[in-house]
Amino acid sequence: MKILVIAPSWVGDMMMSQSLYQTLKAQWPQATIDVMAPAWCRPLLARMPEVNQAIAMPIGHGSLALGDRYQLGKALRDNHYDHAYVLPNSFKSALIPWFAGIKRRTGWLGEMRYGLLNDHRRLDKTAFPLMVERYIALAYEKSKVTGAADLPTPLARPALIVSEREKLETAALFSLHADRPLIGFCPGAEFGPAKRWPDYHYAELAKQLIAKGYQIALFGSAKDNEAGAEIVARLTTDEAAHCTNLAGKTELDQAVILLAQCHAVVTNDSGLMHIAAALGRPLVALYGPSSPDFTPPLTDNARIIRLITGYHKIRKGEADQGYHQSLIDITPTQVFTELEALLATVREHECAS
Repeated sequence: MKILVIAPSWVGDMMMSQSLYQTLKAQWPQATIDVMAPAWCRPLLARMPEVNQAIAMPIGHGSLALGDRYQLGKALRDNHYDHAYVLPNSFKSALIPWFAGIKRRTGWLGEMRYGLLNDHRRLDKTAFPLMVERYIALAYEKSKVTGAADLPTPLARPALIVSEREKLETAALFSLHADRPLIGFCPGAEFGPAKRWPDYHYAELAKQLIAKGYQIALFGSAKDNEAGAEIVARLTTDEAAHCTNLAGKTELDQAVILLAQCHAVVTNDSGLMHIAAALGRPLVALYGPSSPDFTPPLTDNARIIRLITGYHKIRKGEADQGYHQSLIDITPTQVFTELEALLATVREHECAS
């Protein structure tokens, strides 16, 4: 069986989609799974053993580009795919498999996709509360899976592969010290300050961890570099010697490798959180208006801190510098305590095994 997946365009959603690939492979071990996704996703897809190849999606997010989509679909016809899975809910995302003439096209209904999808499912959000459940459910006949309770347990979880050689070489490339265990901070978030734990809290936590003998690496994109610089600026000269701002200075693949080397990760609800979870890193995840009831880190080695319940407006915080008050109210001491407890639990499990 040859399968084409039209993948999501966000880092976190891309990582959660691996659970679908794993589920498909479990059912059809000989299946070939190709994934069409933005070119920047290639480093992630290359570390997913279930994926045969990544096919670059050259059309920008949000652009219809009907003619270009037709040409892409036409070019895929020679691949003779048996089945397509369309993970985004937009009308335009379902066009390429239809243009490619793929006989079976599966996805959740959205934006008038009748016809484009001929194996469509109507989403009951209460029946599938987690995003990852919605992806995995597409691997099964819709008559057999009407809710999350029908899915096999445990659910497949994303898992990226990184070699020890890659870890050592990349750490040396960025002058990270071997004499101090590494804690990763992911202080950015796609929707800006409203989903971010304040920079001054990250700085205070860095002080506490550096005093305990750790070193800190700050991860993120170029737009997170300023937040990283603010964190470093709040440290003393001696403390700053043990805190490296890597935001915007690494390629995505390098960030993945360095996160794999982290002793633990402290992170906002972000794409990097899902990468750290897929790498099996112990992590403390900090949530404000977004909810772990929808997109939690998919790992047993996580502590989630959230002081509010329910859904809240994400795109704009109402407190100082655009932060959400519920994230301001999470104290560095609280995070430090949770992190120490998590690492103690991990050490106990390692000793027991």
